[in-house]
Amino acid sequence: MANYHLVILKKSYLDAILNNHKKIELRLTKSRHHGFGRVFAGDKLFIKESSGPVCATATVEAVKNHENLTPEKILEIKQRYNHQIGGNDEYWLSKMDCKFGFLVWLKDVKAIEPVRIRKKDWRAWVVLSEKENFGLFKLHI
Repeated sequence: MANYHLVILKKSYLDAILNNHKKIELRLTKSRHHGFGRVFAGDKLFIKESSGPVCATATVEAVKNHENLTPEKILEIKQRYNHQIGGNDEYWLSKMDCKFGFLVWLKDVKAIEPVRIRKKDWRAWVVLSEKENFGLFKLHI
């Protein structure tokens, strides 16, 4: 059975996904965060604009997890995948001290009628559950 996730993105990245210019979502963090090791091929994503509505859905095509990252390994990820990630140099510089990361290949991206949800915390990736789904399970993606 597929897992469901809420993914929060800056508008520029969301637009790039919807325009099919960004095919990989990358999360780099200093510590093991919510989505790390919990995202699998076939999972469903609800994509939300930061401070805005949920306005797209996607399916996970593939995932690659990375632990014990170093600046050299992060540069390798940049060189190999940035054409599908779309991070600028400032982004990559700000992530050089991260130790964990995961790449999520996206497929079946669809814009949906915008849905506002009541989310008040700072998590940028939420693994959804019956208890915590912000009413999104009613959308039946």
